[in-house]
Amino acid sequence: MPLSSSPPSVELFWSLSTDDVLRQLASGQTGLSAEQAATRLKDYGPNTLKARSHTSSLILFINQFRSPLTLLLIVAALISIGLADFTDAVIILFITLVSSLLGFWQEKGAANAVAGLLKMVQIKCCIIRDNVEAELPVEQVVPGDVIVLNAGDVIPGDSLLLESKELFIDEAAFTGETFPVEKNSGVVAADAQLAARSNALFMGSHVISGTAKALVVTTGKQTELGKISARLRTSIPETEFERGIRHFGYMLMQITLILVIIIFGINILLHRPALDSILFSLALAVGLTPQLLPAIISINLSIGAKAMAKNQVIVKRLSSIENFGSMNILCSDKTGTITAGKVTLKDTLDTEGNHSEKILHYAWLNASFQKGFKNPIDEAISASYAGDKAGFTIQAEVPYDFIRKRLTVQVRSGQQNLAITKGALNAVIKVCDRAETGAGQLIPLADKLASINGQYEKLSAEGYRVLGVAYKNSSQATDFTRNDECDMIFLGFIALFDPPKPEVRQTILDLRNLGVQLKLITGDNELVAHSLAKQIGMEEPVILTGKQLREMSESALFQQAAHTDIFAEVEPNQKERIILSLKKSGNVVGFMGDGINDAPALHAADVGISVDTAVDVAKEAADIVLLKNGLDVLVTGIVAGRKTFTNTMKYIFMATSANFGNMFSMAGASLFLPFLPLFPKQILLTNLLTDFPEMTIATDSVDAVSVDKPRKWDIKFIQRFMIVFGMISSVFDFLTFGVLLHFLKADEKVFQTGWFTESVISATLIVLVVRTRLPFFKSLPGRLLSVATGAVILVVLSIPFMPFATLLGFTRLPGIFYAWMLLLITGYIVMAEVAKKWFYKRVGRVG
Repeated sequence: MPLSSSPPSVELFWSLSTDDVLRQLASGQTGLSAEQAATRLKDYGPNTLKARSHTSSLILFINQFRSPLTLLLIVAALISIGLADFTDAVIILFITLVSSLLGFWQEKGAANAVAGLLKMVQIKCCIIRDNVEAELPVEQVVPGDVIVLNAGDVIPGDSLLLESKELFIDEAAFTGETFPVEKNSGVVAADAQLAARSNALFMGSHVISGTAKALVVTTGKQTELGKISARLRTSIPETEFERGIRHFGYMLMQITLILVIIIFGINILLHRPALDSILFSLALAVGLTPQLLPAIISINLSIGAKAMAKNQVIVKRLSSIENFGSMNILCSDKTGTITAGKVTLKDTLDTEGNHSEKILHYAWLNASFQKGFKNPIDEAISASYAGDKAGFTIQAEVPYDFIRKRLTVQVRSGQQNLAITKGALNAVIKVCDRAETGAGQLIPLADKLASINGQYEKLSAEGYRVLGVAYKNSSQATDFTRNDECDMIFLGFIALFDPPKPEVRQTILDLRNLGVQLKLITGDNELVAHSLAKQIGMEEPVILTGKQLREMSESALFQQAAHTDIFAEVEPNQKERIILSLKKSGNVVGFMGDGINDAPALHAADVGISVDTAVDVAKEAADIVLLKNGLDVLVTGIVAGRKTFTNTMKYIFMATSANFGNMFSMAGASLFLPFLPLFPKQILLTNLLTDFPEMTIATDSVDAVSVDKPRKWDIKFIQRFMIVFGMISSVFDFLTFGVLLHFLKADEKVFQTGWFTESVISATLIVLVVRTRLPFFKSLPGRLLSVATGAVILVVLSIPFMPFATLLGFTRLPGIFYAWMLLLITGYIVMAEVAKKWFYKRVGRVG
């Protein structure tokens, strides 16, 4: 009988038997076929909490008109159509539409580019389809799927456990419970609280240890996580840069509206036509507010993300790019970043420090039979022994977890049941009562403890990571559990070596030159950490251990953390505490992690960084994912992030220097002119033409001085910049008014055409000055900015000679005006250069 492709919703699934739920979902123990899954995916939609993307283009286009000022301008233009003023109204609507389409096109391209990058770091899960296990994106999971789970996996949907082995799940997001909870198959009461549903797994939680097979019951917004998200409508907290941009936009808009109201009042008092005054004021408001800012930011960030992707750095959250560039402390584990990440087995040693084949054999049995999370240590041990498993069968496994810090397997050979444990030395010694000498003699552990600790310290000081191995002969043939980890025999040591990367010294120096301090957070003991520090150039590292952290108050850690180079013997739950303490000191902190318990620290950091080979929960929590593991990749990413930040700030400087000056110029001109300084359509055309080159700023070249250290948003600095350069702009506007009125005796059309021409060309050229802290001739603009600037200047110079010039209210200018304009613009550029040098020297520097 074929299975249905559209299963009904299963209520209270935790209170039903496995057979009942399978029947209601029209599934089986071997899951669905690919055809059934495809049909259900079509019926239920992608397994995601995000809105479907097919509406994004429409929303993106509508958002171009979200400014109330733009909407009021459109309404006013429609009113003017009703009053038979067709030409001006149509021109205003056309310019507004072109400006909005330009912003939409740029932002749409940015969104598509980012979507393509995110596909490179999809979270996947193991699904049984057509009775075959396959790794598929979590978005393709559907109700009725059977999933296979291991340590580090994210639960892709609310599921019913079919079978499990020592399964512990982190459900803190749902229950607030700090410690992992154990899960087992079975039936639970229908009225059981979420925390008591021990047979159910919930989307968004993740596997800490153990293995399982589960049946997916609900996906997407129908899950508990989906209901919570819909109910709370939670959003990702703003970054400092996002908050600063928002406050800056509000500030500039408030100033603009105040001045626009004043200008409107002046025009009414001077008995100018009310409709013209309204359109003039609204057009002025649209032209002076930073309406292009959201588009510029999106374009800058997406281009920055693409540039970082070329260096194998994938940005999941665009706003994190700014934090990445502002980061001044990077916390990282050593494995795979400082070290090569290719663990090699140095030796297996007995309690006297001699090589032991027995320990190698036992360690190999433990590593090769374990079925939990695969790690470099087990791979190194398995690759170092040439034996085979013939004659051995696995009976039980107690997976590694971060509380016990050991892994046990029970194997059978003939009539012998042998339990073998390996793990952190102290954790292994804890379950032993005897020790085996090199000659095979069993003696009380206490008699050998001093020798064991001596060997451990000696190996650690030489830079080796040391694990302990223990065993016992078990008479039981049933499953071996964690309660049976007792009365074991300590056998000896496993010495492992993970050498530092050859380039790591230079990379750490490069980070330091960029103003980024590296701090290592490792579970290795203090001796190993100190040995590694010397190998990578830290001669006198300050080391803080996990034990010291436990005994340290928050205020003491606040004082100590900033001066610590290495945090050694750190427990997983201490990483988040370290990150938060460093942030409280005013640092922008990045954390690089790829482990099961790194998610809290990744969330706590200003920039969470993981690698594509990390466990799912770490990749999901990260803001940035590296396709290549290593600090050298981060260096290029940091530089790319700072370039993105710099180019975003360039637009801020351009907008403030031009807009603020124009506000004063408009206000002043309105006081003494018997006509409008510019018609509404001319203001909007000015806005469109000056915006055009600035759309290319994301591709502009960046000076080395702009990326040499972390920089933060500084709104006070921007306010000072706005006042200084805005006033300079206004001064040369008034000089232009003087030339037009005094020397050229300009009428209304000549005045408007002259100021339009001078205003657009000067605003376009001044971009080349304010875009750099260096003299503009020492820092050449990017190719696209140069081309766009030249194109706008040619268009502006040609407009008065075009057939449609009269429709725009323009006329031809006398030749002498162009000589005056050249003189004024040259003076403006020279004055801006002088002011810039003084400003950066006396007033300050952004960041």
